[in-house]
Order: sequence, then C-alpha cells, then structure tokens
Amino acid sequence: MAGSKKSDGTAASRARVDGAAAEGKAPRTERGRKTLRKLLDASAVEFGEKGFHEASVSSITRRAGVALGSFYTYFDSKDALFRALVQDMSENVRTSARSALKEDMGALEIERAALAAFLAFAREHKEIYRIIDEAEFVDPESYRNHYETIAGRIRARIEAGAAAGELREGLGELEAWAIMGMNVFVGLRFAVWGGESGEASDPDEVAAAVNRLLARGIERR
Repeated sequence: MAGSKKSDGTAASRARVDGAAAEGKAPRTERGRKTLRKLLDASAVEFGEKGFHEASVSSITRRAGVALGSFYTYFDSKDALFRALVQDMSENVRTSARSALKEDMGALEIERAALAAFLAFAREHKEIYRIIDEAEFVDPESYRNHYETIAGRIRARIEAGAAAGELREGLGELEAWAIMGMNVFVGLRFAVWGGESGEASDPDEVAAAVNRLLARGIERR
C-alpha cells in the first residue's frame, strides 16, 4: 500500500506540473517536468521579492538555471507564468492541509490540523501572500478562484461535520468564508510577520487557539 500511495502521489505531482504549462505546452519528459518545476519555483522567489511588474522572464530563468528559450517552451508570457504560479500555490496549500488530515479526526480537529499545516506552509513560503494579493490586479480570475476554491473546501468540511452531528446545523458558505478570512489573517500575523515577545507563534499553538475560538466563541459563559 505504501508503494501505491507513493506512486499515486508521483502521478498527481506530474499531473500538476503538466497542467501548469500553457495550453498545448505540457512537458513530455521527466526532464521537461523538472525544468518546468524549476521555473515555477524560481518565479515564486522572483515575484515574491520584486512583485509582478518588476520581475522579468530573464531574471526568472537565471534563478532557475535554465536557458531563456526554455521559458517559451512552456509559457507564452510572464502573465501566463504568473497565472500558473497562483494555481500551483493554491494546490500546494491544498496538499499541505490534506497531508495533515487523518480519517479518524473529528470536525474541529480537522480544522485545527488544516490551519496548522497552512501556517507551517506560509512560514516557509511567505511570498504566497504578496503573490496572491497581486493576483487581484494582475489576474483577478485566478485571485477569485483561489479563495472560492479554499472556501469551498472549508464549506464541505463543516457541512460534513454538521451532518455527522459534531457541528451545529445550518453551517454553509457564510461560515466557510468567515473561517477562511480568519485563517488568512492569522497566517499573515503569526506566520509571515511572526509572533511578538510572549505571543504564541508555533503553528500548532496558534491553530489550537483559533480552534478554541471556533468551539467556544467569544461570548462570556
């Protein structure tokens, strides 16, 4: 079974990389997939440091250690690469959260684990905030799709929790967006900016505190 999971993961990873290229430009070899992966990783650093408008294709290819011509083998423009990067980062957020979940987890425990995984990911990839924020203006469709997709996943989880009798009935889109908004800004404050002296900054501790807020609210009882 372990070998099967590894094989499935490799296939999914290949599919993700293949899908990142412009239409009709998916890599046909493992070497091509590695080159495309290098371009995506280099562009994350470049866009994260300089922003979309100051970043250049030539600088991205230098960071990636590939020839300039290799860029156009997979992408038609810097805009196309940026769109692919936003989608790639969204998928990385999904896989990081999914890898932290276990079948025997309860509804609230799932939300805690997913948030802790996101915080750990954001701490290692702080550039995601700048890149996603820029997407609102560079590629609004990708920006909206990023958040709608995440909210959809949260909604599915909390509705499943309600159906199982662990969460109250009537939870849906509004609550999913509220939870996502809280998670995003908690990530900005504690994963990207970092906790101040005496404040919890460990992803698990922060996620546990947010989880208590979900469970108990802020009303005095």
